Formats: sequence, C-alpha cells, structure tokens
Amino acid sequence: MSTRRISVLIGMIIAGLLLVVIALTTWYTVDESEQAVVITFGTADTTVTDSGLHFKLPWPIQHVEILSKETYSLQFGYKQDPGGELVSFDKETKMITGDEYIVLTDLVVQWKITEPQKYLFNARDPQEILTDATSASIRSVIGSSKIDSALTDGKAEIEAQTRELLASLVDKYDIGIAIQGVKLQDVELPNAEVRAAFTAVTDARETKETKTNEAAKYKNQKMSEAEGERDAIKSRAAGQKTARIEQARGDVALFNNLHAEYMKNKEITRQRLVIETLEQVLPKAKIYIMNDDGETVKYLPLQQLENQTPPPAENSKEGGGN
Repeated sequence: MSTRRISVLIGMIIAGLLLVVIALTTWYTVDESEQAVVITFGTADTTVTDSGLHFKLPWPIQHVEILSKETYSLQFGYKQDPGGELVSFDKETKMITGDEYIVLTDLVVQWKITEPQKYLFNARDPQEILTDATSASIRSVIGSSKIDSALTDGKAEIEAQTRELLASLVDKYDIGIAIQGVKLQDVELPNAEVRAAFTAVTDARETKETKTNEAAKYKNQKMSEAEGERDAIKSRAAGQKTARIEQARGDVALFNNLHAEYMKNKEITRQRLVIETLEQVLPKAKIYIMNDDGETVKYLPLQQLENQTPPPAENSKEGGGN
C-alpha cells in the first residue's frame, strides 16, 4: 500500500471520528426538573430552563452543565449512613446560649439553585459556603437566645431568625442559591445529668405555675363570694331602710291622726292613750279602775271575766213503769 493511500485512510478515519464527536456533542436534553448552562470556551454563555432537546456548538467549543431544579436539604450536625442510622457530630453542633448554657443543635436547611451561572462560577464549592453560613447563623441566633426559649416554646422564633440571617448571608456571598426553609431537628443538653437537672428545674417551674394558677382561682372564687355577700348585705340594708322609712311614715300618719283626735277631745283621748299604753306595757296584768272612794267601778270592767265552767246538766231520769 502506497504512502498516499495510507494518508488518505488516516484522514478518513480522523474525519469520521470528528463527525462522530460532532454528532454526539452538538445536542443535549434538558428534563423538566433540570436546568442547563451552556459554556463557550470556559465562559457561561446561556442558561436554559426549557425542557426538551437543544443544540449547541460541538465540543470543545461549547459544553453544557446540567443542574437540578429540585429543593436540596442540607443536614447540619448529623447525617444518615447507608444503613439508615443517624450519625451525630456533637463538635459541630455544640453551642453556647445567651445565658451561658451549652446545647446541641441539629437542623435542616432547604435550598435550591436559582442562578446556575453564579452557582457554577462565583464560588469553588457553594455547598461548603452554605454549610459555613448555616453554622454562623445558628450560632449567632442561639448565642442571643435563652436556654428556656431554645428548649421549649422558642424554637419557631429561632428558626425564623436563622432563616432570615442565613438568607442575608447567602445573598451577600452571591453564590446563586436561595434558602427555602430552616427546620430545627433537635435542641438538647449535652449529657444525661444536665438534661435531668434541667428537666427537674422545668418541672419545678411548671409546678409553680400550677400552684400560682390554683391560688389565683381560689382568690377569684373568694372574691366572687365576698362580692356576692356584700351585694346581699347591701340589698338587705336597702330593704330595711325602705321598711324603716315606710314605718316612720306610718307612725307619723298615726300620730297626726291621734293629734287631730286629741285636739277635738283632749281628756277622753288622753285616758284612751293611757289605757292602750298600759295594755301594751302590761299585757298580762289585771287592770281595775277605782273611784274616788277606793271602790272598784264594776260597771266599767277592763278585764274580761274569766270563763266560768257551766253547771253539769241534770241526768235524765230513767223512764219508770206505772
């Protein structure tokens, strides 16, 4: 075989390989859950978010980086091994609260890629930056929180503050990702003895609140009873006042009537008043009116005669025969 023919054969093989490379590298597919960045000579050129078949210049002129649109989860302080068990990293999650207690804090950060070009070219490892920003954010929030709030009813506020601070840091770093949510998985004390002591303190505080509520309830009950008794006394007093006033008015009217009769006939009215007064003062006394000679006026007895027992009736004679 001549040298010319060998050169032609080699040229055809190279041309075939180039055609294969061009055929394989001039098209790419983007799924509905994906997005792509077309890179031309190492520079991000176009971001493709539409799904389907797309064409580009062959490699090495252009190549494509495919990124997912899904929401990722960053597990801070723990991870799940292939066996499904959770592995904790206490050194990473050990933090100091605002009142100088040590707690272990695990959380999950949900994030997604919103600007693929910045995600690819503004940082060497965006996920490492996100992890560091998460650590800084949660430590800052825990460091300004009380331990009671971190372990009990303040978790929602801690989550909100951490999410806000983390989002501001990510925007500042400009790495093309957005924070979707922050969820605290667990906030606990570092060992069993400390947890038991804190649980005892929490129980004592709850007992105190219970006793305080019971005392307030007892106080309210007694206050209600006292107010009811006070109202009843006031009502009785008002009734007695009205009765006394009406009685006084009746006495005044009676006195006025007696005075009018007295003015008509003073002597008879005076004697009548004396007798009625004696009857009221001495209801069981026997009263007799004497004349000037010391004899009893029998024709004007004031005391009723005692009931005399009637004589027994004569027995009827038995009927005799002739």
